[in-house]
Parts: sequence; structure tokens; C-alpha cells
Amino acid sequence: MPSKRLSVVVTRRLPAVVETRLSELFDVRLRDDDTPMSRGELVDAVAEADVLVPTVTDTIDAGLIGQAGARLKLIANFGAGFDHIDVSTARSRGILVSNTPGVVTDDTADIVMALLLGVTRRIPEGLAVMQRGEWDGWAPTAFLGGRLGGKRLGILGMGRIGQAVARRAAAFGMQIHYHNRRRLRPETEEALQATYWESLDQMVARMDMVSVNCPSTPSTYHLLNARRLKLMKPSAVIVNTSRGEVIDENALTRMLKAGELAGAGLDVYRHGIKGNPDLRDMPNVMMLPHMGSATEEGRVEMGEKVIINIKTFADGHRPPDQVVPSML
Repeated sequence: MPSKRLSVVVTRRLPAVVETRLSELFDVRLRDDDTPMSRGELVDAVAEADVLVPTVTDTIDAGLIGQAGARLKLIANFGAGFDHIDVSTARSRGILVSNTPGVVTDDTADIVMALLLGVTRRIPEGLAVMQRGEWDGWAPTAFLGGRLGGKRLGILGMGRIGQAVARRAAAFGMQIHYHNRRRLRPETEEALQATYWESLDQMVARMDMVSVNCPSTPSTYHLLNARRLKLMKPSAVIVNTSRGEVIDENALTRMLKAGELAGAGLDVYRHGIKGNPDLRDMPNVMMLPHMGSATEEGRVEMGEKVIINIKTFADGHRPPDQVVPSML
């Protein structure tokens, strides 16, 4: 007689192929509409499920985990970031947490380059003029931007995504610099032709462009605070595809308005969804709706990792992508 299938609750709509495979393997409860669960719905989910599959839009804090039933033993996050999950509290309750690292590396790095190009070449301004039907024809001095080639790019966070950004930026002729919690191995550094800066202050003061690619942790909250942002050159551009909390968004907004920074490309914001409203009216700011991982291929691969993590757990083993204390 087959063993009882795990009860799995999925908090958001996932690609159809992922939902179908989850249904084949587990006793799964899928979301009917693509909206975040309410707090009450999340409480019901953790009370009844063996496995919860949340996303970045779900706040899985200590209060919610405290209401989990005895059955809940795995939180299999759909996404690489896990700062919305209180991992320590989950561990104290004997609940494992897994994520989906690596699958969106190239997709996010592509968006970094799109933002760098968009801001430096003033693409949103040109697009807006065309959409309004206000273009009067070519002019020698119209929409003058800058080149990427020859510029110094400082990468904050040289993990998988940071290194993917470095390889792409090098192909554009940029000079690669980075700051990281740990210095890369010499052979990796040489392959990337990357210059390491132990001091973040010293790096940001010398860069033409900065790309934020570090994870969101207590130690990276407002890592680029008002003081550090003021170290940057007025001609510098900053791009953030990591988490909004890494940058002091209010300080960034003030500096952009005052002309103390040349521009910004943002895919993430301080409160997850809506950034500072003043940013939306700035011609030198390119804003995207958290599109870093938004490819069909990437989202399906994320779902496949979720399934592998759950299946491995169901077979009595540690999920291959378990979040461990050293990652916090």
C-alpha cells in the first residue's frame, strides 16, 4: 500500500508545468488566483500542511511560524532570497527551510546590464518621447548619454550573480572592481580580471557605476547609507537588483534630485513593492517591477528545484538547497 503523500500548500500561482508536477507527486493545494495570501490564509496553511511553498511576497515571521501545526516540517521557498523567512525561528521549531539558488543567475545579470544601458544611454527618456509622439527628428545634441566601455564598475557582492555581471560587463569593455565579504580565489579573480577592494568606502568613491548584488541580511541593511552614497562621484550611476533594503532609498532619492548622482536603475525597493514616489518622476531613474528573474525558463527551473527539495525531504534526506546558518 503506497505511503501517505505529503500535504503541500503553494501560496502563489506557479508555471503550469510546475503545478502539474507538484499535483502528480504530492497532495497539493494550489492558489486559484495570482494574489498573495492574506495573513489568515497563511495561518491556515502552516497549521495544516507538511510543506509550505511561499514566495518573496509572503512574510513568514516568528509570529506565523509560532502558529504552525506539528505537521509542518519544511518551508520550500520558491526563490533564492529568504530574508522574508525567519529561518532561526523555523530551525528552533524543527522546520527546515530550502531555497532555489543559481537558476536566476544569468537572468538577473542580464537585467543589470539592461539597467546600466538604460540609464547611461537615456533609453527611458527616448522611449517616453516616442510614446508621447513628441519626437521632432534627429539632432546632434539630443539624448546624449555615455558609453559603458572604459567605465569602472564596482560590484557589491561577488557571488554567482555578481560574477555573471562581471563577465557581461567585461564584454562591454568595462573595468571590473568588487567588494565582497570574502575575497575570491586568485584564479577566479584573474579569470574575471577583477580588482578587489577590502574597503567598500574606497571602492564606491572611485567607481563610475555600482551594481548591488549582495543578499539582504541584517549586516547589509542600508549598507549603502547616506554617508557612503555621498562618497560616490556626482557622475556615477547605481543599479540595484538585490533587495531594496541594501540602499537608503530616501538618501538616494535626495541625492538624485540634487544632482549629486547621475542616475539609478532599480528593480527592487525598500518596501518590496513601491519605492519612493519621487523616484518615478525623475528622467535619470529607470524603474522595473522586480523583473530580475522574470523569464519562463528561470521560473520553471525554480519550480523544479522546489520539487527536488520537497521530494528529497519526502524520501527522508536533507533538501539539497537547505538554508544553513552560515548563509544567514
